[in-house]
Amino acid sequence: MSYIESGKKQGATLLLGGKRHGDKGYFIEPTIFVNVIMQEEIFGPVVVITKFKTVDEVIEKAHLTNYGLAAAVFTKDLSRAIKISNALKAGTVWGYKESGIGRELGKYALDLYTQVKTVQINLEC
Repeated sequence: MSYIESGKKQGATLLLGGKRHGDKGYFIEPTIFVNVIMQEEIFGPVVVITKFKTVDEVIEKAHLTNYGLAAAVFTKDLSRAIKISNALKAGTVWGYKESGIGRELGKYALDLYTQVKTVQINLEC
């Protein structure tokens, strides 16, 4: 909850959610912020939506944090998706930057010096 309150105090726009869910445990409503530069990892149903004008700008914004646990690229342009996924210092793999290694228990533990990424491409038939 302190992250959500901090975001609001620093000028982020709370679009949806941001409140406790129920009275037991540590659950919050799905939460969406807009107009914010992400600097922390929040493990919860919190997402930030940021606008950008160029591919270079989105890559620059993505690299403004020390974390990079996961990333997603949504576009209909396959070459753009590949260009961005190659440039991002993140992926659906565990661990880049200060997020931890996260590859210790899988087959990729043998390839600790390889940066593996998952790219999902929806093809319309």
